[in-house]
Amino acid sequence: MTEPLIQVQQLTKVFRDFWHRPRVTAVRDVDFEVRRGEIFGLLGPNGSGKSTTIKLLLGLLHPSRGRIAVLGKSPSDVQVKKRLGYLPENSYIYPYLTSWETLDFYGRLFDLNRAERSRRIAQLLDMIGLQQARNRIVGEFSKGMTRRIGVAQALINDPDLIILDEPTSGLDPLGCRQMKDLLLTLARRGKTILMTSHLLADVEDLCDRVAILYNGRIRAMGTLDALLEETGRYRMTFPEGYDLASIEAIQTRVEQESGTPPLVDHPRRDLEQIFLDVVEKARNAETDASGVGADHGVAEYLARPQEPPTPTGPVSRSEVDARLTALLAPVDKQAAPDDSGSDTP
Repeated sequence: MTEPLIQVQQLTKVFRDFWHRPRVTAVRDVDFEVRRGEIFGLLGPNGSGKSTTIKLLLGLLHPSRGRIAVLGKSPSDVQVKKRLGYLPENSYIYPYLTSWETLDFYGRLFDLNRAERSRRIAQLLDMIGLQQARNRIVGEFSKGMTRRIGVAQALINDPDLIILDEPTSGLDPLGCRQMKDLLLTLARRGKTILMTSHLLADVEDLCDRVAILYNGRIRAMGTLDALLEETGRYRMTFPEGYDLASIEAIQTRVEQESGTPPLVDHPRRDLEQIFLDVVEKARNAETDASGVGADHGVAEYLARPQEPPTPTGPVSRSEVDARLTALLAPVDKQAAPDDSGSDTP
């Protein structure tokens, strides 16, 4: 068992009115933990407490009672936030910036130098299939393309823990498949992912464990196998071309012994896989396409093995002033990497 990156114990959040009277209890005595390299799903209907739980984990809200540890520290710790990647349910992106400028802005927030920002941005745009749209302003993008940029900004800092609120929202089936492949690859590389989704088929494809919330409480939690398997029923699959008369004989035998005829049907193909096959054949036949292009695998810097974070001490006042000055400077529109590694034009 690997160490838990998220530990939640007896977590409760009560929202109060102006006179501090309890108005609504959004989260009630929640307990769970998420371990390194795991994909953990938070499920539940609208108003069940998923978004409130995520905001508590991000340090955007403070719990009324209970304990939260993220990466072994308080969620409000600045060093913790440096190691987080977050994709909100709605991608809040400046509409007048281009794809490149948007990711450059977020790279500056994490104090990446120009050369490193340029290298990562090029890899991310290639990874999400928007390399050809690098100079288009994001305000012109469809919801799915905007979602891809949101995913890229959540990964610009190479985070240890990635929190995703509805990551496949607005994506077409091809984008959903690419997103799922990306998340599975990141988990294999040691990234830890906590996600919410109303698309339960995506959760089945991705999550190692899930917790189902209702009215602020966890009503069920465990691995997908433990939650989904019907241990009292069995299914038998015959090889293609197997003698039909033999299958009917087995049916008759089972019905005689159990008193109930067994269900026999033909397996169905996955609609998602059929869709992907059709699109892939069409893409190979076309020489030019608009919109989202083919992705080219996980960005190289994200594919490196995880390294333990380097301890850092307090930041001096002069360093804070220097960082603020750099962030408030105009966003660099230069797309090509600069070998000098300096932010000076």
